[in-house]
Amino acid sequence: MQPPSCRKILIIRFSSIGDIVLTTPIIRSLKTQLPNAEVHFLVKKSNAILLESNPYVDKVHVFQENVSQILAELKEERFDYIVDLQNNRRSHYIIAKLRCPHKSFPKYNVRKAILVGAKMNFLPDVHIVDRYFEAAKSLGVHNDGKGLDFFIPESEKFDIGDFPAQFENGYVAVAVGAKHATKRIPPEKIVEIGNLVYKPLVLLGDKSDLAVAEKIVEQLNDKALNACGLYSINTTASIIAQSDCVLTSDTGIMHIAAALHKPIASLWGNTVPELGMYPYIAPGAPLSRTFEVPYLNCRPCSKLGFDKCPRRNFKCMNLISSYEVADWINGLDVGID
Repeated sequence: MQPPSCRKILIIRFSSIGDIVLTTPIIRSLKTQLPNAEVHFLVKKSNAILLESNPYVDKVHVFQENVSQILAELKEERFDYIVDLQNNRRSHYIIAKLRCPHKSFPKYNVRKAILVGAKMNFLPDVHIVDRYFEAAKSLGVHNDGKGLDFFIPESEKFDIGDFPAQFENGYVAVAVGAKHATKRIPPEKIVEIGNLVYKPLVLLGDKSDLAVAEKIVEQLNDKALNACGLYSINTTASIIAQSDCVLTSDTGIMHIAAALHKPIASLWGNTVPELGMYPYIAPGAPLSRTFEVPYLNCRPCSKLGFDKCPRRNFKCMNLISSYEVADWINGLDVGID
């Protein structure tokens, strides 16, 4: 049973792209399962765009870096309940200042540290989306099983007729970048896979990925197009939505692709799916396939990532078979998975 008068709810999740996308099932469930619920969301300003078109969010509250700047605005709302999907020092500070009923989701930081440090896995086999719902359990809210959401404004939808003619019969969307280097697919591997797949590649990322993407295009010629840094996250999502498949590492584009029900070939470097952040696939959606080097005794070396491989060999990515990845992608055209 939900607490009485639980009408106005604040969800806290500051960043990043993938983490915000992973909150969409609980946003939708709160809005649709609680009568007359008013759902608010507190997020960093840089990530607010991910929520502005979400019909299940009534109001987005943003801040730059200092959460104290938003406190007065939040206090005026007089929230009935806080769903804390950040669970860190800053979210605890906000909860303490707002003084209303709340619940945080379990982060299992100690168990993650044991997995990274001792390579022993005591984490529950539960995706982070389902762990998020622990923070709304007392409200009587449950996972509706409809998967992730991503809403693309009409004004930011991409016309693939703007691509060169060779892309009109389909393409593979490729995530070139990631926040941490040890999560990124090496450009040499993207080139290898690009030479093996039947469809051309559209390279996606931000402005920091431009130079790497240009080198990939130089080697693949007209079989690759560099779209890094050219489009907003919503337009990038529109390009993903119109692709045949998404080739990605453990990054935000992977979760956007899952929300848009695209086949996903995900390559895993220093992180592992056991951390609970693998593609969250809705029933009936296309299958995804994870590619990783099994039994590599240095994985995972971090739950987030590093600027370079601690062992300087990057075996976790370099030893993934480009042939296996390409075969799976090519098999999508003939119904092989």
